[in-house]
Amino acid sequence: MMALARDPEVGLEQRDCADQSFDYMFKLLIIGNSSVGKTSFLVRFADASFTSTFVSTVGIDFKVKTIHRSDKRFKLQIWDTAGQERYRTITTAYYRGAMGFLLMYDITSQESFCAVQDWATQIKTYSWGNAQVVLVGNKVDLEEDRKVPTEDAQRLATELGFQFFEASAKDNVNVKQVFDKLVDVICERMNDSVNGDASPSANHNEASLMETPRSGAGGCTC
Repeated sequence: MMALARDPEVGLEQRDCADQSFDYMFKLLIIGNSSVGKTSFLVRFADASFTSTFVSTVGIDFKVKTIHRSDKRFKLQIWDTAGQERYRTITTAYYRGAMGFLLMYDITSQESFCAVQDWATQIKTYSWGNAQVVLVGNKVDLEEDRKVPTEDAQRLATELGFQFFEASAKDNVNVKQVFDKLVDVICERMNDSVNGDASPSANHNEASLMETPRSGAGGCTC
């Protein structure tokens, strides 16, 4: 009798969820309009796979991934949020306590880019003051259908004080780099807070609670 092959990625995700050997745990959210590729982006990062058959996320979902940065282990709890307006009251409830956000738009959709300013306002309204943001223009594999110039997105990111990447979940372009950069800027902000350089509104207690010892050790003019 032939044994069924077990999906190795399932085992990896289960071990990530159960793994208590990490230095820091960060809660991250991926937000943006519906159909910009948030779920595909997360699955590419967490499971190293891609499928074009995803349906729209209902409410909110999450995955866990552990990464290494600067000799530290970071356990990332990454929440994938629905982009539809009818789920907004549900998803904004998860903003509280988030250390970082991936604010995503589709480079082939001017509408999704024009919504970035509104999403940035949501972050400012519902998250804590030290949350860091990376603006991500997804689907660069569809360059021939581009509607949002890179220069416009870079300009908006600079105005908002966000990091900026263009990426592709399908072709695995800049996916890991986006998460690595977000973790790096969160750590930089935490170090600033410890050194007393953060703004008075910074929530120092929340940042420190994320540290866990190892076990045993301008806008769019549309």
